[in-house]
Amino acid sequence: MILLFLNRLNLIVHCFFLGLTLIFLAVPPGHAITAENSDQPTRGELSNYKLGTGDRIRIQVFNEEDLNVEAVLSDAGTIVYPFLGEFKAAGMTIGELADYITRHLKGPYLVDPKVSVNVLEYRSFFIYGEVEKPGSYPYQPGLTVQRAIAIAGGFTERASRRSIMIEKEDDPTHMPRDADITTPVQPGDIITVEESFF
Repeated sequence: MILLFLNRLNLIVHCFFLGLTLIFLAVPPGHAITAENSDQPTRGELSNYKLGTGDRIRIQVFNEEDLNVEAVLSDAGTIVYPFLGEFKAAGMTIGELADYITRHLKGPYLVDPKVSVNVLEYRSFFIYGEVEKPGSYPYQPGLTVQRAIAIAGGFTERASRRSIMIEKEDDPTHMPRDADITTPVQPGDIITVEESFF
């Protein structure tokens, strides 16, 4: 009887450590599951971000210092780049912009250009109404209404937590729609926190 109990205990302990091992193997090094990084933007969010007016970007070409440029997309969504002149970058992802520059530099100017593009500062979103510091703020990937309100100093005492409106930049009607604290926010969006009547 004791031997049977010990065998079962040994099996339970073995299964427990096997489960722990599988969990650690499932999480790549440097990507620990913690509360701190669970709210961070994913690589997919960053790679899908569409550039627009007001974004500040850095373009770098490996071993070509003269082609390393910082630029802000103009009101027309354009940038000026050596050899290529002025062209429209708005609507491109950073990967698409890097590919565009690579294609146009390759051949006439460079044999095998290595181009990278990074966003230094995102264009603004706007938040008004019952927040402590209404105004415009630089967008951050993964932004939600809750994070936007926190950036703006939080709710005022008169704020309604249930009456929040958002006007989406990409909505051609520009009609405000109902939002809550989990609603995603994109660059150019306008958030309005209404006053509570109770």
